[in-house]
Amino acid sequence: MIRGYVQSHLPMPAILCYLDMLNYGLIANNYTFPPLIKAYTLLVPSMKLIGRMVHTHIVVFGFCDDPFVVSALIEHYSSVIEMGIARRLFDGVGKKDVVLWTAMIDGYGKMGDVVKGRELFDVMPDRNVISWSAMMAGYSRVNDFEEVLGLFTRMQEEGIVPNESVLGSVLTACGHLGALTQGLWVHSYAKRNNQDRENPVLATAIVDMYAKCGRIEAALLVFGGIQNKDAGAWNAIISGVAMNGDANTSLGIFAKMCGKNGAQPNETTFVSILSACIHAGLVYEGLKLFNQMGVVYKVEPQREHYACVVDLLARAGMLEEAEKFIEEKIGGFGGIDANVWGALLGACRVHQNVEVGNRVWKKLTDFGLGDYGTHVLMYNIYKEAGWEMEAKRVRLSLTKLGLKKKPGCSLIEVNGVVDEFVAGDHSHTRAGEICEILGSLF
Repeated sequence: MIRGYVQSHLPMPAILCYLDMLNYGLIANNYTFPPLIKAYTLLVPSMKLIGRMVHTHIVVFGFCDDPFVVSALIEHYSSVIEMGIARRLFDGVGKKDVVLWTAMIDGYGKMGDVVKGRELFDVMPDRNVISWSAMMAGYSRVNDFEEVLGLFTRMQEEGIVPNESVLGSVLTACGHLGALTQGLWVHSYAKRNNQDRENPVLATAIVDMYAKCGRIEAALLVFGGIQNKDAGAWNAIISGVAMNGDANTSLGIFAKMCGKNGAQPNETTFVSILSACIHAGLVYEGLKLFNQMGVVYKVEPQREHYACVVDLLARAGMLEEAEKFIEEKIGGFGGIDANVWGALLGACRVHQNVEVGNRVWKKLTDFGLGDYGTHVLMYNIYKEAGWEMEAKRVRLSLTKLGLKKKPGCSLIEVNGVVDEFVAGDHSHTRAGEICEILGSLF
């Protein structure tokens, strides 16, 4: 009953059921506490006292050394960002099974602490496919996609059969790195196991990978074969087509999504479709969609949708309208969004509007949000407009604050291996040969 309530997202009845059980004189066992801990997690942060009671009962009934129960506790404390308590629980268990190790690695991964997670992963006595999946997911969260592919290679060498979660992480990494060869291998593997159509989550990851690698025809083919298309699949193809420069097709797919056999659009859908309008300069279409979000599609606009509208107006040269929109609409979210104002500043340089750029710059500096990029951008705006004194002040500010440009980075895949190159860095093993060839080209 407790588990049933939790699976139905009814945490409070689950806890009351547990209290009734105790009133009947029944003693909880190691099958009672994991769903009970899940119930408490669903209630956090409103009912911390209940969580303390549950943890206290675990201690009283003597289950502090039970890996099954401790794994559930670790998962809970990870979700409420209390990794110190989670680690003490983990260290307190004498005989740790693979589930307990994996729970701890997954907890560190969710916190973005892949260093500690990897330390445990490397020393755990036995690993299963879920352990590998948890470590890869951790690296994906911090955008370290090269490590994801490195782990996948090791996993294959050790003969571990990947599950759908592992394949999803690898496809995400391939998309971000442009590693098409490895992406093709994963798709081929999924095809052999009938996972590319039957599993919409994995199929969506395949669509996203092809789109990011510039193979939009392949992305459309896989999308067409998905049997039960959810919002995620529609979002992936709408975004992918737009990313590859075909906004009108993207709008057409959006119309099909909203049709009889489509799916209900969500917040992500509108970020994708508004981005398509931005890059194609479709101001009227973008504004119309934004205005219809809440009224027609019942999706409440969020900060990122307002930011899309600002970008849409700014790129079209409607800088005063974009500035007014920020003041009236985005200001209601509280604080100041450096990315939104920064996008407007970039448009000011493109359209050579020093007056609006000057006002935007003052806002950014008043809130201490001027980074290296915005300083250089504003310097160029002033310089190109002939505002020499202001340009000089920006350059002095750049020196005074000690801001430095982050070096550029690029990736290329050759024979299934992804190589990274950083500006000014010669640590690549074949740097000498590369420079020699580059010199011959010049």
